[in-house]
Amino acid sequence: MVGFLNMFGNVGGAMRCVSEEVFQKAARVIPGGVNSPVRSFQGLSMSPMVVESGLGDLIWDVDGNKYIDYCGSWGALILGHADPDVVRAASDQMAKGSTFGISTAVEEEIASKIVSLIPSIEKLRFVSSGTEAVMTALRLARGFTGRSKIVKFSGHYHGHLDSLLTQAGSGVNYLNPQASSKGVTEGALMDTISLPFNDFKSVRALFQSFGREIAAVILEPIAANMGVVLPEKGFLEMLREETKKAGALLIFDEIITGFRVGLKGAQGKYSIDPDLTCFGKIVGGGFPAALVGGKGKILDCLAPLGQVYQAGTLSGNPVAMRAGLETLIKVERDGFFEELFEKTNRLTRPIQEALKHKNGCLQQAGSMFTLFLGVKQVRSKEERAGVSEPLFAKFFRYLFERGIYIPPSSHEAWFVSMAHTNEHLEYTAKCVTTFLQEEC
Repeated sequence: MVGFLNMFGNVGGAMRCVSEEVFQKAARVIPGGVNSPVRSFQGLSMSPMVVESGLGDLIWDVDGNKYIDYCGSWGALILGHADPDVVRAASDQMAKGSTFGISTAVEEEIASKIVSLIPSIEKLRFVSSGTEAVMTALRLARGFTGRSKIVKFSGHYHGHLDSLLTQAGSGVNYLNPQASSKGVTEGALMDTISLPFNDFKSVRALFQSFGREIAAVILEPIAANMGVVLPEKGFLEMLREETKKAGALLIFDEIITGFRVGLKGAQGKYSIDPDLTCFGKIVGGGFPAALVGGKGKILDCLAPLGQVYQAGTLSGNPVAMRAGLETLIKVERDGFFEELFEKTNRLTRPIQEALKHKNGCLQQAGSMFTLFLGVKQVRSKEERAGVSEPLFAKFFRYLFERGIYIPPSSHEAWFVSMAHTNEHLEYTAKCVTTFLQEEC
């Protein structure tokens, strides 16, 4: 490890003077100094990172400190930072024009690519963010079914739209015990029902009593915003069965899992055919882009064909579409996911071994995983209540000081990219296992 540190150069926030200065200036003009709450390093007893650049699996802060990055823009950068082919594609498009507010041919190209890859998607509509994709999906579900009730699951985060900010995951967990937000009215939540994840009985009981009032069930098929939590065997199949019987729609939020856990997403992994799916992150190749896709008869309810309204000046932005298309072309090559998963396992296998006699667990889905400190298994938001936040804060700082950047919240997933080198993965595994041996 010492040899690696010598080669690695300035690591672990050895100097953070400029970062602190930039953050203090930002705090004067930006609430909390950040444009998304989880970037604030809340609960970590340190000021936030201010990043300068990234290349491959590395990022540099404004002080010149170098870090191995396991956040990857929250899963978006499956190829790593500044992939040369993606940079070239985006640059070529920018030279032609960055936005028009008019249709471009590349929108059809990437839409057709996604339709060819995801069996459940016949048509799709591009938007600019995951929140917007989910908002559109819910409006579509209500417009298509003529019903109002939406069912979600505790700990699943679907963006910051009002109607789903109840019992949510991700950074919203820190706001209050109900994981909601001030400014969200009771009226906005009155048609939202939140159930425990992986609870078969509560779902069946709800559908037995109110099935004909439910427009849709929405969930992350593999939860990633309370840490990686997999569905229990048969849970997704049960949801598909209950929604079909009731005439409700099943919506998969694959903003994170789409093209991350496999070429066909979580729905391909579990062989489930949802009615609507929301994709984001990877489909933009590092630029703001997302989509809602699904059965043609449902998508045709959108304007201009139907009476469900959705619009966006930057929807289908050509730079994001070019970057996303180039990313998907690389992701679909033979052996891509086998190589990516083996990289991930190179990191997670020694950690799993080190956890055998420790009070913690690692839960993994393909190239994303979460290390839960203080509990032996997490199947729901309720079960992650035993996770030690003080120990996580100590763990984060320990890795940060050694040139390793992980998501700054115990509620999030780590992501491995194709750019991660074996040397960096092995170094990270050594640092993590050393911490577990010394502190757990």
